[in-house]
Amino acid sequence: MEKLSAIVPCYNEQDALPYFYKEICSVAESMPYVEFEIIFVNDGSTDRTLAIAKQFAEQDPRVKYVSFSRNFGKEAAIYAGLSYSKGDYAAIMDADLQDPPSLLPQMYDAITKEGYDSAATRRVTRKGEPPIRSFFARCFYKFMHKISKTEIVDGARDFRLMTRQFVNALLEMGEYNRFSKGLFGWVGFETKWIEFENVERVAGETKWSFWKLLVYSIEGIVAFSTAPLALAAFTGVILCLAAFVMICFIIIRTLIFGDPTSGWPSMVCIIFLLGGLQLFSIGILGEYLAKTYLETKKRPLFICKETNIEDK
Repeated sequence: MEKLSAIVPCYNEQDALPYFYKEICSVAESMPYVEFEIIFVNDGSTDRTLAIAKQFAEQDPRVKYVSFSRNFGKEAAIYAGLSYSKGDYAAIMDADLQDPPSLLPQMYDAITKEGYDSAATRRVTRKGEPPIRSFFARCFYKFMHKISKTEIVDGARDFRLMTRQFVNALLEMGEYNRFSKGLFGWVGFETKWIEFENVERVAGETKWSFWKLLVYSIEGIVAFSTAPLALAAFTGVILCLAAFVMICFIIIRTLIFGDPTSGWPSMVCIIFLLGGLQLFSIGILGEYLAKTYLETKKRPLFICKETNIEDK
């Protein structure tokens, strides 16, 4: 019998875990032809998330848990879950039920019967989400589509079912700065997209603030495109040409009309403009340099404090 590993990154999800466990067990019962393995990855939670996961593990041998020494982030939790999973197939899903486990049978059929390497999900609506957050999310996907060759689908969730070959390809990329939505597209393979309407959290509060999402989007841009570097260089070339034209204009005007005294406000504005553009360009370079610096350190993506999985 084939095994399916359900990987569930958790950060302070004590309220949602009971609902999720009940739902995933119901789905497992509807798929008796598959052996389930449920891996809860505790990403340094400060509530009873780990205790609840241990409680599930005591009463259900299918339940496994991996607990970090501190909060390393969702990307590290995803990588850890994939590296500890033993299934022929692996599914990544959130504990808040915004990734409906009821879609798993359809995703499984897409791989086993239709021949796809993965089955991914995307939201067709953002009902219940703050309008400004939805607006910036759509802008991000449109921007990434223009500057990156890697396919990143609008509304795509991390919720997807993958073959072991797909999982192994992801694990081979041990980069420290991870952006899973981009990595999924970069490794290629054939993916079937399954659409569903947005589902609100079953319990608890989201851990993704606007600021965290903004930082995460910058991670994605830097990880999968060098367009910002090209933009900085292009801006520098344009300003140099503009400066050359202005110098020629000033020289010609001085020779013809003399050297009238100019006001200082325009000069200050130009200085501020050029200074701001220089700092902006340096900031872009610094962002790429910082990512390179972190990669060269070769630090582990996560540190496992305790787990009930005997052999990794």
